[in-house]
Amino acid sequence: MNYRFRPSADKQFAKLDSDIQSMIVRKLDYFLSSPSPLSFAKRLKHFHAGQYRFRIGDYRVTFDMKEDTIVILALGHRRDIYQ
Repeated sequence: MNYRFRPSADKQFAKLDSDIQSMIVRKLDYFLSSPSPLSFAKRLKHFHAGQYRFRIGDYRVTFDMKEDTIVILALGHRRDIYQ
């Protein structure tokens, strides 16, 4: 399984500090290396932000599943991501 960023999520990712970027990438790689990556995810009730989210420290990564690819829709600090 792999992941890709939508262009808007890629811009959000680029604005983060490099240490936070590396933390997010390490955690995403860890989640996706497991046999069931969705076991680390929470299903969202309102799909305007995406179907699922990963919690990575104080940051949230919202995403949809397309076959065997995770499409990252948005990422950011938990206080800002759902607005």
